[in-house]
Amino acid sequence: MNLLQAGSLGIIQGLTEFLPVSSSGHLVLLQHLFGLKEPELLFDISLHVGTLLAVCLIFRRAIHSILRSLLTLPALVRHSGGWPQLYRKNDDIRLAGLIVIGSIPTACLGLLFKEVAESIFGAIWIVGIMLLVTGSLLWLTRFKTKKGRHILEMGITDALLIGLIQGMAIMPGISRSGATISLALFLGIDRELAGRFSFLLSIPAILGALLLGLGSPDMKTSIPVGTVLTGVLVSGIVGYAALIVLLKMVKNGKLYHFSPYCVLVGVGALIWSLA
Repeated sequence: MNLLQAGSLGIIQGLTEFLPVSSSGHLVLLQHLFGLKEPELLFDISLHVGTLLAVCLIFRRAIHSILRSLLTLPALVRHSGGWPQLYRKNDDIRLAGLIVIGSIPTACLGLLFKEVAESIFGAIWIVGIMLLVTGSLLWLTRFKTKKGRHILEMGITDALLIGLIQGMAIMPGISRSGATISLALFLGIDRELAGRFSFLLSIPAILGALLLGLGSPDMKTSIPVGTVLTGVLVSGIVGYAALIVLLKMVKNGKLYHFSPYCVLVGVGALIWSLA
C-alpha cells in the first residue's frame, strides 16, 4: 500500500463513516478496485481511530457534560431524591444510561456474528443488496415530521432498538449512521437528538471494535508507519467535515437526499458482481 492508496482509503473512510452510505461497503468496493482484497487489520483499525477522534471533537461538550454528571453522580442522586427521579429529570444521566443500554444489543450482535460478517466481508453482491436496504431506509425518512420526542421522553425500548440496528450494521453495505438515525426518526425522536444519540452511541461501539482488533493475532503489519499515519490524518479531517455536513442535513430533514446515491452504488455493485 502506498501513500496515495492510504490517503484514498482515508478519504473514503472519513466520508462514509459519517455520511449514511456505509463505510464498510465502500471500503470493500475500493479495496477490490485497488486489488487490496484483504486489508491489514492494523490499517483498518487506524482509519477508525481517525473518525473516532472526529466524533469526540465535535461532541466534546456533550461528552464533557456527561462525564461531569457521572463524576458527581452520588451528589446528584442525593439532591434529586433518588436514582429514579434523577433518571427521569437529568438529561445527561438519562442520555448516559440510554447509551449503555443501547450498547448491549450492539455488543451481542457484534460478538455473535463477527465471524459470519468477516466471512462475507468481501462479497460485492452482499454490499450491493445492503446498500439498497440502506437507500430504502433513508428514502422513508422524508415522510417524518420535524417535531419529535426529546431525551427525557426517550425510553429503554428506543435505546434497545437503535442499538440493535446499530449491531446489524456489521453487515457491509448497511450504514451505521443511516440505519440508527433513520430508526430514531421512525420512532418519533427529535431530529437533532437522533443525530446526537446515533454518534454518541457509536463511541462505545467503535472502542469495543478497536479493543477486539488490538487483541487479534493479525495485528502485525508491513505497512510503513508514515502510510498508516496518513490514513489516520486524512480520515480524521475528512470525517470531521463530513459529520458537520450530515448533522446539518439531519436537522433540516434532508437525510433522504443520500438515498439515490446508495441505490445507484448498490445497483452498480450488483452489476459488478455479475460481470
